[in-house]
Amino acid sequence: MRMILGRFSAALCAVGLAATLTVVPGIGSAPAAAATLRWSNDGDVNSMDPYARQETFLLFFMQNIYEPLVRRSKDLKLEASLATEWTQTAPDVWRFKLRQGVKFQDGTPFTADDVLFSFQRIRQPTSALNSNVATVQDLVKVDDFTVDFHTKGPDPILPEELTNWGIMSKAWCEKNNASIPADLGKVTQENFATRNAMGTGPYMLKERVPDVRTVLVSNPTWWDKPVGNVTEAVFTRIANPSTRVAALLSGEIDFVYTVPPQDVERISSTQGTKIIKSPELRTIFLGMDQAHDELAESSVKDKNPFKDERVREAFYRAIDEKAIVDKVMRGQAQPTALMVAPGINGFDESLNERPAYDPAKSKKLLADAGYPNGFELGMDCSNDRYVNDEAICQAVAAMLAKVGVKVNLLAQTRLKFFGKIGSPNYASSFYMLGWTPSTYDAHNMLASLVGTPKPGAGIGDNNDGGISNAEIDRDIDAIQVETDQKKRQALISRALGIIKDEYLYIPLHQQVVVWAARSNVDVAQMADNFFPLRFVTVK
Repeated sequence: MRMILGRFSAALCAVGLAATLTVVPGIGSAPAAAATLRWSNDGDVNSMDPYARQETFLLFFMQNIYEPLVRRSKDLKLEASLATEWTQTAPDVWRFKLRQGVKFQDGTPFTADDVLFSFQRIRQPTSALNSNVATVQDLVKVDDFTVDFHTKGPDPILPEELTNWGIMSKAWCEKNNASIPADLGKVTQENFATRNAMGTGPYMLKERVPDVRTVLVSNPTWWDKPVGNVTEAVFTRIANPSTRVAALLSGEIDFVYTVPPQDVERISSTQGTKIIKSPELRTIFLGMDQAHDELAESSVKDKNPFKDERVREAFYRAIDEKAIVDKVMRGQAQPTALMVAPGINGFDESLNERPAYDPAKSKKLLADAGYPNGFELGMDCSNDRYVNDEAICQAVAAMLAKVGVKVNLLAQTRLKFFGKIGSPNYASSFYMLGWTPSTYDAHNMLASLVGTPKPGAGIGDNNDGGISNAEIDRDIDAIQVETDQKKRQALISRALGIIKDEYLYIPLHQQVVVWAARSNVDVAQMADNFFPLRFVTVK
């Protein structure tokens, strides 16, 4: 089958010229005998709704059940999934040919009507993924197995933007009153899709006990052939890192998704277990509320210190990132000055030099801004999302204390953390977050994290600090439609430079992907930290 990918087919290192690829899904060595995989993480998936949150763990977990039109291979290249072919028929039109003969797990045939329904569902205000289709003006059904995406202007990387959009069954959602996603920002809000799932993918949901256990079993009618041999996957949340590692070493579980850096050497030197690691594309960073006139949690009243660039720079220069990498991350991270990692299209090495760690200058900047004695504020952090997330935040708080800033740290599970800092609450004054551009292109980061929020338009959906910069907004719009690679890179570099020069965020590092497994478990470690079960073999 042939797929014309447009001008920018994102890969790990760069975006290249237009290409035509031939893809044969499911080809590989014969899988071993059927097996059960028992695996664990420090946090839960939180929802079975694939549109509930723009977060790596939820996205990859649910892609075992719900499939996109276009998916990623092990090396992150595009390949056919529910669409078999796609091409630009006009500068602002992409045509997708849909795979025929596919059925949802309840036996309902997959057709263009499900794609159109899913398009309307993902655009709902309660969807966390509407930025994935932000450039799409309309979706038109040509026939039962052909759809046209009409974009708001040229969008040369549209296929890259659709890889995390799982298609849902129109009939199933309507039958179960789940046509609109539940708002995960409101902890008490649920619908049928929050605890149930039914897609076209390689696995089906068998059991769901939130925050405890989720069991998936293989889909016997899946249109493709798995590379691995896992027919049952039992996920158990084990929040305590020592308990999680002990369960792996004792053989109670087969795979650990989040490995504490302090246990890497112990696991790698223990017979029967192994460490799997590689550089990740995620950037860990600090965000600041730059929107409200007064911080929600601060000793400063009737004023927002973060609206002053000198305060943002003072925070940046008070943080010793090298110490965080060496002592907290045990070397399992790479310091960065940019909001995108090497391997993301648009990364500019010439800008990747961090402003110097300088507590003395930090104190002077605070004094010049009117805070000679510093001030007090709240900080939000997850304790089950990123590698050593709470420990990083504790280190940041200690460093800021040395320049007179007292930080009251609130570390919570990801469900509560994301619910506080993100839509619709945006209630954090200072927070730590991580981001991997789903398109492996810098535009995704700019549009999601820096663009002035436009509710329902897919711009600024994760701009939790309310940054608004007119020049960057213009660059975001221009980057989206620019097809000349040199001009596009210049626009990206300019936007990245503004973020750095005005201290709009404080990038910390790119963490190393570190997984652990029993020696008889083979996995495909992807640079976006996705963990598709279809690639796992238990010997």
